Amino acid sequence: MTLQQISSFAAGEWITPDAGARTIASAITGEAFATAGNSSLDVQGMLDYARTVGGPALRKMTFHERAKMIKALANALGAQKQALYDLSFNTGAIQSDHMIDIDGGIGTMFVFASKGRREMPDGHVYLDGDLEQLSRNGTFLGQHVCTPLQGVAVHINAFNFPVWGMLEKLAPTLLAGVPAIVKPATNSCYVTELAVKIMLDAGILPPGALQLVSGGLGDMLDHLGMQDVVSFTGSANTALMLRSNPVILNNAVRFVAEQDSLNASILGPDAEPGTPEFDLFIKEVSREMTAKAGQKCTAIRRIIAPETTTQAVIEALSARLAKITIGDPRLDSTRMGALVSKGQKQDVLEKAAILGQEAERVFGDPENFEVKGADKDKGAFLPPMLFHCADPDNAQRVHDTEAFGPVSTVMGYRDLDHAIALANRGQGSLVTSVITHDPTVARDVVLGSGAYHGRIYINNRDSMKESTGHGSPLPHMVHGGPGRAGGGEEMGGVRGVKHYMQRTAIQGSPEMLTAIGERWVPGTPEIKATAHPFTRKYGELSIGETLNTASRTVTLDDIELFAKFTGDTFYAHMDDEAAKRNPFFPGRVAHGYLLLSFAAGLFVEPNEGPVLANTGLDNLRFMKPVSAGDSIKVRLSVKKKTQRTDEYGEVRWHVTLTNQNDEMVAEYELLTMNAY
Repeated sequence: MTLQQISSFAAGEWITPDAGARTIASAITGEAFATAGNSSLDVQGMLDYARTVGGPALRKMTFHERAKMIKALANALGAQKQALYDLSFNTGAIQSDHMIDIDGGIGTMFVFASKGRREMPDGHVYLDGDLEQLSRNGTFLGQHVCTPLQGVAVHINAFNFPVWGMLEKLAPTLLAGVPAIVKPATNSCYVTELAVKIMLDAGILPPGALQLVSGGLGDMLDHLGMQDVVSFTGSANTALMLRSNPVILNNAVRFVAEQDSLNASILGPDAEPGTPEFDLFIKEVSREMTAKAGQKCTAIRRIIAPETTTQAVIEALSARLAKITIGDPRLDSTRMGALVSKGQKQDVLEKAAILGQEAERVFGDPENFEVKGADKDKGAFLPPMLFHCADPDNAQRVHDTEAFGPVSTVMGYRDLDHAIALANRGQGSLVTSVITHDPTVARDVVLGSGAYHGRIYINNRDSMKESTGHGSPLPHMVHGGPGRAGGGEEMGGVRGVKHYMQRTAIQGSPEMLTAIGERWVPGTPEIKATAHPFTRKYGELSIGETLNTASRTVTLDDIELFAKFTGDTFYAHMDDEAAKRNPFFPGRVAHGYLLLSFAAGLFVEPNEGPVLANTGLDNLRFMKPVSAGDSIKVRLSVKKKTQRTDEYGEVRWHVTLTNQNDEMVAEYELLTMNAY
């Protein structure tokens, strides 16, 4: 039988395995079908290629251009995901597992592409937070900015998610403008290789933006510097070994770790048998034990239930697990496939034996179970195994030993404080869930346990139809956790992008900060347009272009007419004596929204033109009341521009209202869509 050769992609070339390559066996049959690894990879050449070719090309692109690129990559993968499905069966995963991995990874790419377009600027510098006023008159200001690191991101991924594990790191890395070298786990690297080929063949990525190591990294980590990043997913022991590398320590190389953890799920004291919450709890735990054959870093390892309910949980879980059909993952009837390899199967059995020192196995016999359509001895098959720890307070192994497979342990708690203490015994997890219909229980768990967990998932009858599940990290939310979970964070929207950028404090004049951030800062010299800005197309407008209007006097009749027309007869506008008793007002004052309406009347160009729509108003503040007889005028400045399509773009206008004494009355940001 000819073995499939799983290649690496280095410095623009595909490199086949060499004589020292490792053989990969099918999880279903145990037969060798592929080989991967090349001990002669030029790792320094790969790093140089990423830094000198890929990095500069990515940094020339704006955040929006990189977001479009990521969306195009996701579309390319989506068009060929059936090929990825077909290949992934060899990992032991069933079709629904493929959808978690492959569809989940593609979906993550789409989310980052969307967030890049919606939440990041159409430019090269990301502004982190608001301006800091560093001087009395505003001539010296501060602003935190983020710019791409000028090194390379080395992604070391686990075997359980060969596609999602790559894409959830790759999307924020590329969006930040940093090239990546992807190193998948060898046991499933053949799926990652195909995904990388699909992306490279699409012709979307600039040269050097993405490279692949199928097999070992060699001494690549010994060549990293302060501009590089290592993002790791895997065991705590491997993470410790890698992050202890003297080069990584000496050069303060960023090391983001997402490690396996003893995740827990707490059944609330209110969720008794017969309630929707109890049934939901059993469903969630069963799903997490069997999805990907329990090979998920977010899987539930500790089942924490009230002592009075423990037996009911064991019985209900056992009944549900007994219905799980184990077999060839290619069969439609299979509900749980194999572990990724015979080696992984043996590791799970060894860890289960350790758990068995403190807990009784109450369901699942690894020596006696049925496998449909495959040989259970030749493949890496195991049944779901449920343990019960009767004394979790004096136990240790159930809180520090993870069997990375279809294994979980039930333990009872006396009261909610005890449940929280048990959850925290894991010394840091990626996720803990609480199934309850009592908001007080949810709040107490978050306050008592939040510091120990990267995510707390709360579910009940109200949210269960739309909830995503205990074990589903979402690109919008951070994925990671403290302590045993690695102390890192991935994804979380733009938060994940910042891992690959440097935050720098910028200090200077308004004009300097405007030029750096491509966002107009008050105090920057204004640009006077040759025509009304509302008559100018998106591409014709310049940052800082400003219109100063004539003034308008606000009369008592204006205030009373506005009150009658809108129904807003709040006493501060209608009762002079009552208004004077209010420490904020000198007497009757104009409505704030009357002032906004008058402001629009002062700056709007009434004729048809390139302004297509007013889409919003942000950061409105009223600073000083306006009384009858006062006058107002408006300054309208182009603050920021964001292209949305080839036909129109968003213009953010900075609007200030001042009175006859040039005192600021109100300030806000107006959003319009302008024809391109």
